[in-house]
Amino acid sequence: MTSLIKDDASGHPGDGSLSNEFVGVPGGIGAEARRARAEAIGDWLRSLVPVRPGLALVAVGGLGRRECAPYGDLDLVLLHDGVPGIEEIAGSLWYPVWDVGLRLDHSVRTVAEALSVAQDDVKVALGLLDARYLAGDRTLADQLTRTAADHWRRTVVRQLPRLRELATARWAAHGELAFLLEGDLKEAAGGLRDVGLLRAIATAGVTDALRPAVLAAHRRLLDTRDALHQQVGRRVDRLVAQERDGVAALLLLDDGDAVLRRVAGDARTVSHALDDAWRAADRLRSGRRRGTDGRPLRRPVARDVVEQDGELVLARTAISARPDPSLSLRVAAAAATTRLPIARATCEWLAAYCPPLPAPWPPAARAALTTLLGAGPGLLAAWETCDRYGLVDGWLPEWTRLRSLPQHNPVHRFTLDRHLVQTAYEASRHTREVDRPDLLLLGALLHDIGKGLPGEAGPAGRHAPAPGDHSTVGAPIAEAIATRIGLPAAEAALIGKLVRLHLLLPHVATRRDLSDPRTIAGVTGQIGDGTTLDLLHALVRADAAATGPAAWSDWKGRLIAELVDRVRTALDTGVLPAPPAPDPALVAGPLPAVHLADDRVSVAAADRRGLLATVAGCLALHRLEVISADAATVDGRALVECRVQPRYGLAPDPVALAADLRRAVTGDVSVSQRLRGRALAARDQGAAPRVVWHREAATGAVLLELRAADAAGLLYRVTCALDEAGAQVRAARISTLGGDVVDAFYLVGGWPSAADRARIEAAVLAAG
Repeated sequence: MTSLIKDDASGHPGDGSLSNEFVGVPGGIGAEARRARAEAIGDWLRSLVPVRPGLALVAVGGLGRRECAPYGDLDLVLLHDGVPGIEEIAGSLWYPVWDVGLRLDHSVRTVAEALSVAQDDVKVALGLLDARYLAGDRTLADQLTRTAADHWRRTVVRQLPRLRELATARWAAHGELAFLLEGDLKEAAGGLRDVGLLRAIATAGVTDALRPAVLAAHRRLLDTRDALHQQVGRRVDRLVAQERDGVAALLLLDDGDAVLRRVAGDARTVSHALDDAWRAADRLRSGRRRGTDGRPLRRPVARDVVEQDGELVLARTAISARPDPSLSLRVAAAAATTRLPIARATCEWLAAYCPPLPAPWPPAARAALTTLLGAGPGLLAAWETCDRYGLVDGWLPEWTRLRSLPQHNPVHRFTLDRHLVQTAYEASRHTREVDRPDLLLLGALLHDIGKGLPGEAGPAGRHAPAPGDHSTVGAPIAEAIATRIGLPAAEAALIGKLVRLHLLLPHVATRRDLSDPRTIAGVTGQIGDGTTLDLLHALVRADAAATGPAAWSDWKGRLIAELVDRVRTALDTGVLPAPPAPDPALVAGPLPAVHLADDRVSVAAADRRGLLATVAGCLALHRLEVISADAATVDGRALVECRVQPRYGLAPDPVALAADLRRAVTGDVSVSQRLRGRALAARDQGAAPRVVWHREAATGAVLLELRAADAAGLLYRVTCALDEAGAQVRAARISTLGGDVVDAFYLVGGWPSAADRARIEAAVLAAG
């Protein structure tokens, strides 16, 4: 075997769980329950080990630390000194473990072999620090544990860079537990794996990494994992949204949000301690730089801020004089721009002695905030450090409410506080595209400040109010903050306007007909000027990038850019852009005509009712999602033009798609039967859909919005229902929000009759 601890024990019997039914292993949550599980498992394993010199069973991992989760692995090392028949002895140990359904990571080693592997593999060296004698020759086991710890202390300076490299790669893969809505309790930054790093650094004597706050956070994270295992009934470390309430009940917490906030706080404690430990290790490796007078070297980096030993500290003049209120912000800005950490003692001093900011802020504080927010990658670490010591609460008292606030929307990956800071970071990429980069950065930081307050709507799904409620709630709050920061009244009002309208462009671009003059006139009237338009366009892109990959796509970017161009033309010229002309190739030539190009599907056929539904169904049959659809009649020809994307990422065969479209639009019965069968099979059985009418949103039409669960064939079913109910669809726009969609249909005519609207609504709801 090539490693001490294997990542995969597949290929053997067992369900991968430490079953509570197995040999009386106790369940439960907490340190006592974990220790009891470890003792019960240890007692059983001891009964399997033959008593003979030169043979010992050693536990590592959770069993070695007596931290056994309800459904966890066993990590075992069978030590020997060259006894004959060791493979048979090992089999007599491993097979009973597999037979009772346990997942096992195992190895068979001499002490020399184990230490040799640890010499080359830092993960193995780390695992040996948890080694604990279980059975057999105690002298042999003690030799391993003693020598492994001594080896670690002697080689830690050489091992830590590799360990840090592995940790950085893991964090890149799993993210930061403190800010994730569905984080991995073990692998994410700030999780249980990082506590193991702190334990290793403390064992080496580099620094006192396991302070009481870290130990308490560690216990609570273990408790949370215990509860998660019991809630799910199997080994799982990722705390997903649907399990949080059950975990909360097991932990005697109020709800799932309370679980998430507690996990976030504990993960922050672990991450902060590890940051401090890494810096201590760096100082150990490089040594303290000193001048000729023997004092540490100090390099000025900003007013009142100097660099010493790779950290930012206050200049002596800043400490001796009475500090000005902008000092903490200026230190944070220096940290962000230089990408150097702020020394812990400096943060503690600022928290204790930096006076509060007056209202309005002095210009130096305002300038420092802009520098901080526009610093790019350095912003995130600097902001988190300041938040750790309470400095951010001094700048923005509203931040206390926002910290670790969950977002109940599947497209979001971060808690609200991290989302806001991340949006400011993403906005820094667009500062050269706008006239007022300072307002863009501040607007990005405050754009969702209304979330979590009374009157704020949830995600704009099938039961949610129209999007924008949190924007409306947050606008006056953001304007008040901007005023307190010291912006003039007009600029503070613009911040409020950015917050109020930050969803306008994506909402209109994905749910409205951009060729309708009324759509462009409505957006132009709300935005009012080119400066605001540029700021909103940049903010939309930053917001989407900070939300997560599901919040943006190439087609959405193109739609928003098209809307911005049309609005800019209207603002610059006062003339609304003319609707685009239909594809000339569809207007002339033999029928039916089918054109496929990239993400567009265009069909022309003899004018008849139901053509849009037929095309939509055929596209669904070939696993294509319709993003937008436009229908028109020109000289007796029915034209349908759709923008599409593959539902599962794989484009269909264009020849087969074109052939099916031609047969379908000419009334081929076999295709129609396939369409109806597939559409019925794909119906969602979840929560009921919802219909919203917008009677003044379009030119010569009313707008019907359907909010429903996303399902293949939904557009086909609804357009069929509309056609059968006598409604003519001029255009359709489809916007996906996690597992839900908002489908907007432009129905030709005024539809003044409430009875007619009710009839149409009933047909749509029955189809959805």
